[in-house]
Amino acid sequence: MHERVIPASPNWYCGRCSDTNQRGVMGFGARNTVHLLDGSGPAGTLLGSLCGHKERVSGFSFCRRAELDHLCASSSDDGTVKFWDSNQKVLIKEHSSHQATIVGLHWSPSDHNLVVSGDEKGVVVCYWFNTGDTSSFLPLPKTLFSLSCSPHAWNILALGYKHGMILLVDVSKKGEVLQRLRGHEDEIHALSWSPRTSPQDQDLARGQYLASGSRDQTIRIWNTHTGRGVTTLKLPSLKKRGGGPGGGAGGVKDRLWLSVHWPDDSPSQLLSTCFSGELVLWDLGPAGEHRGKVLASGDQNHRWKVLGSGDQNHSRIVFNMSSVCLAGGQRRLLTTSMDREIKCWDLSSLECVWTLSTLGGSVYSLSFSPVAVGRLALGGADQMIRSWDTLSLQNPYQTRTFWQGIRSKITALVWHPSREASLAFGTDDGKVGIYDAFSTKPPQISSSYHQKTVYRLSWGPPLSPLEGESCSLYSCGGEGLILQHAPRSLASPYKMSPHSDFSWKPDKTLVAIGNEDGSVDVYRAPDLKQLCSIQQQNKMINTLQWYPALGPQQNLEFLLASGSSSAKVFVHDLRAACESPTEPPAVISEAFRTLGGHMGKITGLSWSPHHPAHLVSVSYDRTAQVWDVLKGEGLVNYRGHGNRVMCVEWSPVDPDVVWTGADDFTVHEWKLSRQDFTSPPKGKKPGVPREKSKQKKSNMAASGQREAGPPSANGEREAKVMKRRKPRSILPLSTTMDHRSKEDLLEDCVTLATVTHCPAPPAGCVPGQGEHLHLGLFSDRHALHSMFLEEEEAHLAAGHPESVVYLRLWSGDLEGALRTATERGELNDHLMAMAPTGGYSVWVRAVQDYVKQLCLQDQHLKAASFLLSINKLHEALELLHSHKMYREAVALARSRLPDKDQVLKDLYVSWAAALERDGHLSAAAKCYLAAGADFDAAKVLSKKSDAPSLRAAATLARLAGDLLVHRLCFCVAEMLSSALTGSEDQSSHPWARQSSPGQSTHASGGPDTIQDRVRLVWQQHFGVTEGTGVESLLKDLASVEKSQLSTNSSPNQLCSLILPHGDAGVFSRRFRKILVPVAMGGIAAHASLQAVLNYHFLYDLWWSHGPCASETVTEGTVTEGTVTEESVPKESVPKGSEVSTRAVVLLSEPHAAYQNIRNAMADIQGRLAALMLHHSLVQRQENQEENQQEPAQRGEEQDSLLSLSNQMTRYQMDLAHLPDTVKMFSHPDVVECSLLVLHLARRASLVSEDVQITARGLLRRYASSPDTRRASRRFLKEDPGEDSPAVSDEA
Repeated sequence: MHERVIPASPNWYCGRCSDTNQRGVMGFGARNTVHLLDGSGPAGTLLGSLCGHKERVSGFSFCRRAELDHLCASSSDDGTVKFWDSNQKVLIKEHSSHQATIVGLHWSPSDHNLVVSGDEKGVVVCYWFNTGDTSSFLPLPKTLFSLSCSPHAWNILALGYKHGMILLVDVSKKGEVLQRLRGHEDEIHALSWSPRTSPQDQDLARGQYLASGSRDQTIRIWNTHTGRGVTTLKLPSLKKRGGGPGGGAGGVKDRLWLSVHWPDDSPSQLLSTCFSGELVLWDLGPAGEHRGKVLASGDQNHRWKVLGSGDQNHSRIVFNMSSVCLAGGQRRLLTTSMDREIKCWDLSSLECVWTLSTLGGSVYSLSFSPVAVGRLALGGADQMIRSWDTLSLQNPYQTRTFWQGIRSKITALVWHPSREASLAFGTDDGKVGIYDAFSTKPPQISSSYHQKTVYRLSWGPPLSPLEGESCSLYSCGGEGLILQHAPRSLASPYKMSPHSDFSWKPDKTLVAIGNEDGSVDVYRAPDLKQLCSIQQQNKMINTLQWYPALGPQQNLEFLLASGSSSAKVFVHDLRAACESPTEPPAVISEAFRTLGGHMGKITGLSWSPHHPAHLVSVSYDRTAQVWDVLKGEGLVNYRGHGNRVMCVEWSPVDPDVVWTGADDFTVHEWKLSRQDFTSPPKGKKPGVPREKSKQKKSNMAASGQREAGPPSANGEREAKVMKRRKPRSILPLSTTMDHRSKEDLLEDCVTLATVTHCPAPPAGCVPGQGEHLHLGLFSDRHALHSMFLEEEEAHLAAGHPESVVYLRLWSGDLEGALRTATERGELNDHLMAMAPTGGYSVWVRAVQDYVKQLCLQDQHLKAASFLLSINKLHEALELLHSHKMYREAVALARSRLPDKDQVLKDLYVSWAAALERDGHLSAAAKCYLAAGADFDAAKVLSKKSDAPSLRAAATLARLAGDLLVHRLCFCVAEMLSSALTGSEDQSSHPWARQSSPGQSTHASGGPDTIQDRVRLVWQQHFGVTEGTGVESLLKDLASVEKSQLSTNSSPNQLCSLILPHGDAGVFSRRFRKILVPVAMGGIAAHASLQAVLNYHFLYDLWWSHGPCASETVTEGTVTEGTVTEESVPKESVPKGSEVSTRAVVLLSEPHAAYQNIRNAMADIQGRLAALMLHHSLVQRQENQEENQQEPAQRGEEQDSLLSLSNQMTRYQMDLAHLPDTVKMFSHPDVVECSLLVLHLARRASLVSEDVQITARGLLRRYASSPDTRRASRRFLKEDPGEDSPAVSDEA
């Protein structure tokens, strides 16, 4: 539809408002539109735009999957997230789950269905593109600033907050916080994950690095696995270059925006922005080489480089960066900046490839140079003038910007008729100046200026003698004055007033002046004799245009076109009135041609220098219309702009090209031959955007651009009549149909009478539907409900859902009204007051939905109150508790629950823990006292360690009485410590200075356990006996803090102390306490503990009755001394049945199989590692002979690798078939225990024959290592009738 477009500037102060897909297509948000740009070529080319948002676009992201990279998502300040097809430029779907302004958006690079967005309240919404499901969570109730999805794990999300905190959360677990990264001191501007590659560094391959840029002027790189910072990069102190647009004296002060970007194909390089628009490339080096260092400009190694040279850099701060690796291997980086330029960089050469200028405001004036053909000047609301060489072959968007000395909007431009470099401009504050386009000097500013906006500039003959000047500059302002300026000194010796516009005839002999009353006066120069007056328009003249001097038909040179606020263009032929003037001057009231069709005021006119009597007009109806004046008909209508069209110029070199500038911050080049329409759209007059009287400062700062409406081409000069706005009708369709012609209304009466009185209604007449929609109001109830349905659809299409709710309430569909309001998040107190009329279930469901809405709006107290209205007290308490509103939750619980309720106690304890973490110890002590935890209250007060706090803590302990539970715990810890360390004599407590457990005995003759001693001490010294109070005492003991045991004690020492009898089932012989496990897990744990005890028992037996002769081991043979029964004292040898019983527990077949499989798998893993090492060594060899043998070796390696992999698979399958209890609890090595049992059997008759057979069988099946095979060979040869196993000596 259009050829070239200068788009609107990318939005400022957005963390991720631009992105690039794998084909090099860049999308960026500009105002409420997303523009698509082809960044893969030698110059940037605009591909189109995505329109649909009502407010500023705050985020944009492409899908990272290759076959779906045409899909993209955008977020807006209107609270919506929209999904687009960038190829077709169509909207696919959208959601509006946010209740606050969205500040961040990212399409997950690891899951192509997940899109994550976050708003300024801290609420994060996860949207699944394939199903349309959403989930939201609030990991931290703080202002969110940026977010980034991990490219390595779909469920990991990084969140950056305004106060400098970075959170790593798991989206699959409702935002569970995994890590809190602390280090930054100010808002987090950008987050970037390490790329998804396979570098040398293992941490990078696992995706454990995250880069963050903050306003505190530092870049930090984090290890997300450990949650610690790896590197801190300080921005280099670069020499500040000359200020950019708006950066000089009196301009906008530069604010640092520190954005970071990690290129996908370069894990060792990191890109960041700097203070004044520079881009810095950080060389991180091999990962780990620089960890812990702070890199700054003072470093000797200088690990950073600045992209570009000279004027290639941005002149203001950079907001967004996105990179792409093209098919040809080109690595490109695209950046957006406050200087309103989009730049493309080559990351290989670090040079700028192309630059695209953008517009930061409405375009009010266009002007082609009459000398430098094809040079177009643009002026607008961003306080800058751009000179565009539209005929450049090297860069189709080659522009130069002028901003020095300009402090207001540019509203008028005109080139000098003979001086190529002289460009005159007028501003919104009434000033007139002249720029020298070939120099860098500030402009000349006129000493006289208008009181209001300058709307017209034109060069004409001097009306008073000006020495050395052949022409003068004329300006028309909003106050009605026309000033003449000397071009060298810009003095204003001549004034004409009051008028609204003027136009000099190209030969400078006549001037037409438009007035506020709609008249046009024509004067002869230089004496300003009035020749005629045109009385055709009835509204103020906005624009005048004479037929061009170089037009194709010179007989049309006296044609004058005028446009006004009446939306019509009048063309007058003034040849007779100007060539033969009369006295008094002639009054012309008949037009040569009247061109009607626009639906808004006319703002600009331009004659074609190529076609005879072709005229283009632009209007507030957002279109440009090309007319054939001689025929009086429209030829072409252009509808590419999204807002009011403000100016127009016909190309001086191409008859098929027209240029237009509009209020949508864009300039379009379009061809007449490629348009589909011939006339402006018919229908309702398009609305003119109005400025809001009050606008939040945050929105202005976030956009960074002047969103205020332009100075209307005539709006400041029109009288504004304030009319009271008529309320919107709730039945707009039927109301509209009642405003038709008289004949149609009479026909409705006849139709209604026919339907009422005739049994058969007319064909196709259904009241309440279609063309007879409005008759539903005068027919039966069914027709009325049908009319309501169509009215509801119209309201939804117009964006008025509240009217739909009212219609459904009126029709009695209360549940439907509540459902509609719930879906849109627009439930209110009025609807909740009416909900009980629909029944109890409807009321409860509505309250629950309203509570969810209120929680998203941070109205937790109101939400809790509504939960109380449906008698959900505990849900209300949980709501307040989950949002850290402890005081309110305690007040509610105290007023509704009994004093001894456990919920109230839990609230006090939670509140106390929070107060204790924040350092409010006195308040925490009060909460503990209210919860009945007197000891905890005293402990909290004693943390300050000052005299008053300790005195108060002692007083609390005294008033609370004897703290028996804590004294009992202290007693157990003291006795256990004394028994383990053997320092009973040094203890100051009498109950800890008793004899050791091994010396104390009871009636049965066995030793006392530590638990027996503890029970005796509790009875004798603390008076704890069996009775009714034991149950509560046990509960208190279970809840109190326990002291930790020292790690110096061995497990064997603890087992012998607690279970001296060697039986895991006997807890105490003195008091006959036996442990009987019931569940399967308990039985397995009991068996594991018993096996450990038996293992130590057998080894104690072995070492206490050691061999008589030392063992001698030689290669290939094992020689052992023998032990006879005579060599061991009879009284020290236990019974053979006891040894056999303990040995049976150790000789477990399932555990032997499990241990054998684990050993075999470990062996295979070692062989695989050795194989890989050998393979890498072979590849590095450069000897030619070895290279010739490499194919054969490689085949052997492949065969070995395949066989080892198959073995590993079989072992894993065998491992899966074993019971879980075998794999869960530890067990002594069965093969080792078998050898130990057979050794004991050879010394004495302590092991039965059945146990020996079992041990030999286990050795035969599971003795796999060389050592165990050699040790078991003697026992297996002695087994009668059994052959020795086939033992292989494989490593």
